[in-house]
Amino acid sequence: MQDPFGIPACFSSGEKPSDDPTAVTRSGQSVFMSVFRTKIADHCRLITVTWYKNVLLHGLSVSVEGPEGEGQYTCKVELKLWYFWRKQGSKRFIVDGKAVEISWDLKAAKFNGETEPSSEYYVAVVCDEEAVLLLGDLKKDAYRKAGCRPALIDPILVSRKKHIFGKNKFSTRVKFHEKGRFHEISIECKNRSTTSGNMSNINSLGGVEPEMEIRIDGHSVLRVKHLQWKFRGNESIHVNKTRVEVYWDVHDWLFIRGLRHALFIFKPILSPTSLSSLSTSSSPPLSSSLPSTPLSSQTGSSGSLEGLNPGGSSEFCLFLYAWKDE
Repeated sequence: MQDPFGIPACFSSGEKPSDDPTAVTRSGQSVFMSVFRTKIADHCRLITVTWYKNVLLHGLSVSVEGPEGEGQYTCKVELKLWYFWRKQGSKRFIVDGKAVEISWDLKAAKFNGETEPSSEYYVAVVCDEEAVLLLGDLKKDAYRKAGCRPALIDPILVSRKKHIFGKNKFSTRVKFHEKGRFHEISIECKNRSTTSGNMSNINSLGGVEPEMEIRIDGHSVLRVKHLQWKFRGNESIHVNKTRVEVYWDVHDWLFIRGLRHALFIFKPILSPTSLSSLSTSSSPPLSSSLPSTPLSSQTGSSGSLEGLNPGGSSEFCLFLYAWKDE
């Protein structure tokens, strides 16, 4: 399956989320990864921020893309209950001859049951005394403690990847744009009893017909019947007048036993007007301050993000891995 926005023909149930910096295990570990594109050491680079959580550990990983052939520079923070001193700190490394510092303060972070904190924290990536990436609501504290100022350009949110667990219903809160609001996404897969006399199409599913429904902010936006035949597909939906392309692959839910995941991709298609209304910062967008060369040719290691071309609209993709364990 090839889409016009460069999303790989992913609907390969063989895609392994365990390739992420923090593997998803049978313990039910939640992972929430955000990838940003920004300017560091005079080059366009990717910054990957990963929050992960299981029964014993809550942690953060920040990776900065290095020069071609040098891989990534990574800072990991483990938020174990007895590691109080690790909830605030910094780490510095040299990228292309320039100092890059990652600074964080998570002492009072409020998670509200989620993997990623919702308030009372900051995570900053600083280069040339500019906060090239600043997450969280304690921005003034970040500028003061890290000794930095706001960047002249805003980073671009390229993608989010989130792993969620459930039996038949999966819910999460996400943003389709870094400056947008949170949306509640609910995905439910259920079996509908059939009264049809022709059972030849459903024998392998035990006399039931599976169907799937996706709700956003409580409103039903997509319903797929005959899921056993439509386990891979895509549809256009609308969220607050914004068109969103939805891709799904639920093959493993239906045909593989044990813990398995489905993959959902949400791709907002923002008009120039929508992008303008979302852009409340006085900083110019990154795209206006960098060469027009595609990211893949600038970084050399864009991986699964390769080919994501904004084409005059949003270049953001949300990847949801929904792990089903019955």
